[in-house]
Amino acid sequence: MKDFQCECGNRIFFFNNRCLSCERRLGFDPNLLIMRAFPKTDGWLRSDSGEDFNYCQNYYDFNACNWLVKKGSKNRYCLSCRLNKTVPDLVSAENINRWSKLEAAKRHLIYSLLSLGLPIQSDKHAPVRLAFAFLEDARTNPNYAESFVATGHSSGLITINLAEADDAYRERVKEELGEHYRTILGHFRHEIGHYYYEMLVARTSWRAPFEALFGNPQLDYQQALKAHYQQPQMENWQSAYISSYAQSHPLEDWAETWAHYLHILDTLDTAIHFKLVEPLQKNGRVDAGEAIEQWLALSVKLNALNRSMGLPDAYPFVITPKITEKLKLIHRVIEHQTTAMVATGQRLQ
Repeated sequence: MKDFQCECGNRIFFFNNRCLSCERRLGFDPNLLIMRAFPKTDGWLRSDSGEDFNYCQNYYDFNACNWLVKKGSKNRYCLSCRLNKTVPDLVSAENINRWSKLEAAKRHLIYSLLSLGLPIQSDKHAPVRLAFAFLEDARTNPNYAESFVATGHSSGLITINLAEADDAYRERVKEELGEHYRTILGHFRHEIGHYYYEMLVARTSWRAPFEALFGNPQLDYQQALKAHYQQPQMENWQSAYISSYAQSHPLEDWAETWAHYLHILDTLDTAIHFKLVEPLQKNGRVDAGEAIEQWLALSVKLNALNRSMGLPDAYPFVITPKITEKLKLIHRVIEHQTTAMVATGQRLQ
C-alpha cells in the first residue's frame, strides 16, 4: 500500500474521504491507483487537471466507499462495488457497519490485484466471471432459514458470510479451529486464490507445474475436507504447508499459499513506501527469491515489535524451502499473465 499525501502535504490513507488538515475531499482513483484531492465545493469533484468525478454510489447511499467514478460514466458504482452480486439487507445500522467492513477489505484486495497487474474480469464474456456475494444466516439474522452460510468460492463467485465482520465471532472461530490468523482481508485473499486458479492455471500449461508442487486438484474435495477435520494432523506438516488447513486439499494449499503471497507482497510494498526497506523492483521486475528473503528479515522485526507491545506475532508462520517453491510458482504465474497483458495492450479491468 502506498504512502499517500494530500495536495496540502498532509499524510492521508487509503480509506480517507476528507483531509483533516485542509478539509479537501479525497477519493481513490482505481484507474491510476492514486488518491485524488478536491477543493471543498458543492456538487461534483473537479481535479486540478480539470477532470470531473463522482463518488461511488455507495458513498452517497451509505458512506461506505471512497472510490471515484468519472463524471459521465455509465456506471454509478466504482470498479470494486460493481463486482457485487448480492449484498445483505441494509435496513439496520448494524448490517451497514458489518457490510462496510467487508467492502473496505474488498477494496484493499482489488487495489492489490490492480497493483500486481492481474485481470479483474467482471464482464459477461469472461470465461470465469468474478463476483461477490455477502450473505447472512440465522446467526446474524433470525429471519433467515439457513443456519450456516459458508464462506467460499464457486466458478468465480466469492461468498463471504456477513458474520465474518463481527470481531467476537471471528475470534471465537479462530480459537475453535486453532488458526494463527483469521481476518476479513485474509478471507478475500484466500478465496481470490481459488478464482485465479480457475482463471490462470486449471486449463493452461501451468497445470503440470501446479500438480508437481501442490498435488492432484481432482481429489474428492468433500472427502478430503472431511478427512482433514477428523484425522490428526500430519507430523512435521509445517515443512511443506504454510498452514494446517493447507494440508486438506491441493486447491486449499494453493489458495492458502496465494493468500500469503498477497500478504507478503502487500506488506513489503507498504514497508517500501514508508522507507522501512529497499525497493524490490529491478529493471521493472521483482525477483521472488529476493522478495521472500526480504520478507523473512522484515517479519522477524514485525514479530519482535509486536512482542514488545504484548501482542501476538504479526506473522506466526514458517516459510520453508518447499513453501518457497510454491510461492515462486505463484509469482511466475502472475508474472507470465501480467507480461502477456502488457504485450497485447490489454486493460487491467
